[in-house]
Amino acid sequence: MSGFVDEAQLNVRAGDGGAGCVSMRREAHVPKGGPDGGDGGTGGSIWLVADLNVSSLLAFRDHPHRRAGSGTHGQGKKKHGHGGDDLEVAVPVGTVVHDADGLILADLVRAGDRWLAAAGGRGGKGNARFLSNSRRVPTFAEQGEPGEERWLNLELKLMADVALVGFPNVGKSTLISVISAAKPKIADYPFTTLEPNLGVVRLDEGDEIVVADIPGLIEGASEGRGLGIQFLRHVERARALALLLDLSPLAEHPPREQERILLGELEGYRPELLERPRVVVGSRADMADGDDADWDGPTVSAITGAGLPQLVGAMADAVRGARQAEPEPEPFVIHRPQPEGLVIERTDAGGFVVHGRAVERAVALSDLTNLEALSYVQERLKKLGVDKALAKAGAKDGDVVEIGRFAFEYAAD
Repeated sequence: MSGFVDEAQLNVRAGDGGAGCVSMRREAHVPKGGPDGGDGGTGGSIWLVADLNVSSLLAFRDHPHRRAGSGTHGQGKKKHGHGGDDLEVAVPVGTVVHDADGLILADLVRAGDRWLAAAGGRGGKGNARFLSNSRRVPTFAEQGEPGEERWLNLELKLMADVALVGFPNVGKSTLISVISAAKPKIADYPFTTLEPNLGVVRLDEGDEIVVADIPGLIEGASEGRGLGIQFLRHVERARALALLLDLSPLAEHPPREQERILLGELEGYRPELLERPRVVVGSRADMADGDDADWDGPTVSAITGAGLPQLVGAMADAVRGARQAEPEPEPFVIHRPQPEGLVIERTDAGGFVVHGRAVERAVALSDLTNLEALSYVQERLKKLGVDKALAKAGAKDGDVVEIGRFAFEYAAD
């Protein structure tokens, strides 16, 4: 079973808010103590956090659900409920978050980047919060707000300094095992590597570069052939590319033809990849024919070690140049703010649907079976401008108005 997963689904469910309390102060010699019901606690939220210690999305493959704690209910004597604990979910650096429709919500490209995946529900207000000059003994409180819940699609794009690109069985895995401490699976047949491998190469100057062994590409990879799209994804964020061309007599194409095909696949997937610094080298030089006139460039053999210092130096130079030319990092979250205010929609049946976070909250958190609470909701909706908006939209007496999960009959003042 593979230990590397670069695509996964995640179901997040934030904690519910606690309910507010209906309570009246009861003390000796205090006949009219007034309301003292406390507020409910806010539910815990769920955050995705980019963590260098996580290398794959494997943790979500068989266990995709994450839950945060709920807030506790308010109590008498103005005791507020405790808030639910937030839940931090560690994901690999380079994780891209999509919603169910494929829209990008966040791109966690740096260690420590955080994104709010699901907000905890707000705690309900206790009856002490509804005390006013016209409402001296409020007998209602708000319910807790449910926490957000949704499915997210996670996609991992490896963050590496150099991506090793080449045909299957060109020696990428052997090379990365020699120049770093990585221990990928190595065998003498195509498609040994079915998942990317990362290796850290330490340089003489004390610096280091991260090299990614990308599974072998074949012609048509940019169109999805041979899992090409899944493999090419991990090339996107590499600062530099190292193209390995097979010099052995077993290669399907001559070295220059290999280079042409590989560059064509990179261009077909992301044209900007051709603008990245790249090193092109002939691989498996220990198996090459001595009179091969198709390649006169640098060569390397991971078996004998020939050319390895020169290759590592060329990759390091390319990475240093790319690092110096990098612009300031952009914000990692693509914000999709919810529209503010009210939105009125006409239904096919001739009724109306009112959208707006404040409006929906006012209705959802209140106990509409309590006449006093119902009167408060009506006052609240009027202050939010719902009555005017419905009248402007053409609502008439008897029309059905939907707000959240509730439906009402419209009555003009």
